[in-house]
Amino acid sequence: MSGKIESRLAELGIDLAQGPAPAANYVPYAIVGDLVTISGQISMTPEGMLTGKLGDDVSLEQGQAAARVCAINLLSQLKSACGGDLDRVVRVVRLGGFVNSTPDFTDQPAVINGASDFMVEVFGDAGKHARAAVGCVSLPFGVAVEVEGTFQIK
Repeated sequence: MSGKIESRLAELGIDLAQGPAPAANYVPYAIVGDLVTISGQISMTPEGMLTGKLGDDVSLEQGQAAARVCAINLLSQLKSACGGDLDRVVRVVRLGGFVNSTPDFTDQPAVINGASDFMVEVFGDAGKHARAAVGCVSLPFGVAVEVEGTFQIK
């Protein structure tokens, strides 16, 4: 039987895949006490990576969709950290969003709303979190967005 969060994800049409393995010398997540910190997740789907630069060849809407993909990837890693039970999540504590953008692009917060809005869609009020949204000259593999997160679990 699936839990409340898995049921909510199913309502949203989302089936969490196994989180990707790290691409370098780090772990996908670290648990300290009741906090889980998930390493940055990039805008990668099973079909490929969502690449490009906001303010150039990626629209705001495409950037928001890329941030949502990052958030889904965060939950894939979080599910693994929680032993498969996302109902252990007490709240989303913080998201850090990185946007591959031109120097004159200033809507990074609107881009990262794609991830923030998703967390609230899934977790309700427990999905509301502290956050940073910053612009970067480039990101790994040329992806449009990367998001990291910290979650409280029981």
